[in-house]
Amino acid sequence: MASGSQTGNRALVPEAQSWLNRFRDETAREIGVHIPDDNYWGELPARQCGAVGGQMVRKMIEDYEARNAAGARGR
Repeated sequence: MASGSQTGNRALVPEAQSWLNRFRDETAREIGVHIPDDNYWGELPARQCGAVGGQMVRKMIEDYEARNAAGARGR
């Protein structure tokens, strides 16, 4: 893979970063993961971080499907 094609841990749309951080924190609270006081997630176990990320993806898919279904009914 070319070194220039990796995005790493940053938002593809920089303006969305603050929204993504709020979404992550909200999702973590919902599933009972303690948000680090210093906002450094590197000390949390991978299992907890993965649970937060997985739940975020589930919520995004549910939102997409709901929007898509609503659009199909409106036609």
